[in-house]
Amino acid sequence: MMRLALIGDPVEHSASPTLHRGFLDEAGIDGEYLAIRVARGDGARAIRRLRADGFTGCNVTYPLKEEAFEVSEARSDEARRAQAVNTIFFGREILGTTTDGVGARTAIETLLDEPVALKRIGVLGYGATARAIFAALQENDAYAFVWGRDAQRVSETCRRFEAKPWPDSNPPEIVVSTLPPDVRLPAELAAQLERVDVVIDANYGSRCMLAKQLSREVIPGDAMLEAQARASFDFWLAHLDRVAND
Repeated sequence: MMRLALIGDPVEHSASPTLHRGFLDEAGIDGEYLAIRVARGDGARAIRRLRADGFTGCNVTYPLKEEAFEVSEARSDEARRAQAVNTIFFGREILGTTTDGVGARTAIETLLDEPVALKRIGVLGYGATARAIFAALQENDAYAFVWGRDAQRVSETCRRFEAKPWPDSNPPEIVVSTLPPDVRLPAELAAQLERVDVVIDANYGSRCMLAKQLSREVIPGDAMLEAQARASFDFWLAHLDRVAND
């Protein structure tokens, strides 16, 4: 039996259980996927408990992605670059990766029907999800721009991912917001976002509130979630196969 879980706070809104139960059915695998609310600071303890209880793996959402990175005993290149983990496999070691970057890239490329290479893409924020997206954009030769209120964190993000600070004029054609649902954008940024070609909010469902501040279409993060969920599921299956063949 394949036992999977999502940990974070909040998790009640999450579509991940429905997606992954669908993946399990599609693959003909007997399994379960639980959503477990875990508060900030309790991530490492929860992950170790899931391992002790015989879970195959887990997804990790806000605010635990950095905690998951720290408790992981082995990390993928993607996780090391983002310094964050959203997917864990329990094998001989606690193996962590992040699929947030590939989820965002896949969603953007599906929307555009072409690669992100050489596209001007702005990301609002510099947290765990944003860093995974920046890593994927850098790897795929996109021009990335960073917006955030903390100038030092913007500068550090630019240095790490060869990105540029948010331009005062000529904003990126594509913008992905990784900001919390209740954030209030500065008036000048909101005005810029009215002019860009595509705005994507990483939030989805009732948490996709960015459109309320903008007089334009905002694409919710459903496609990003589905793409990163599929990548997580494929990650678990691949490592299960390796364990079976050892």
